[in-house]
Amino acid sequence: MTAEQRPEDPVDAIIEQWARVRPDLDTTGMEVFGRVFRLARAMGDRMEKAYAAYGISRGEFDVLATLRRAGEPYTLSPRRLSATLMLTTGGMTGRLDKLERAGLLRRSPDPHDRRGLRVTLTEEGLRLIDTAVGAGLAAQSEALSALDGERAAHLAGLLRELLLATER
Repeated sequence: MTAEQRPEDPVDAIIEQWARVRPDLDTTGMEVFGRVFRLARAMGDRMEKAYAAYGISRGEFDVLATLRRAGEPYTLSPRRLSATLMLTTGGMTGRLDKLERAGLLRRSPDPHDRRGLRVTLTEEGLRLIDTAVGAGLAAQSEALSALDGERAAHLAGLLRELLLATER
């Protein structure tokens, strides 16, 4: 497909505008990250909608999914949850409060640390996260269906390289 045949997205229009007013700029980064940011926002909205069907937000999904991925007994400390999700302890407390009120997790004293707590998925939380993760993956697969498997794998590899390079 030639450049003339390729459909344009909103980032193309922005790049063209910059080229007209500042042809000296290298907008390669803007072409990549403008699309990454727009894609993240669009997929965030899709994921929020997928999880809303289960009565949880994307942030609450992240807490439940982190506990689920920890494996049996699906328990972590609030500090470990906060670090994994890159959240402040205040932000984590709000999520934990809501999820505990909904019966999806419980907090209990840490048997190895008198001052510590443990956060554990309840049976209801386990059932919910196992269903909700499928709905989220379906939404992601639907979006990825625009690419064949080989191109999706190639994109994943390129994004991995870029992420590793930027997180160093």
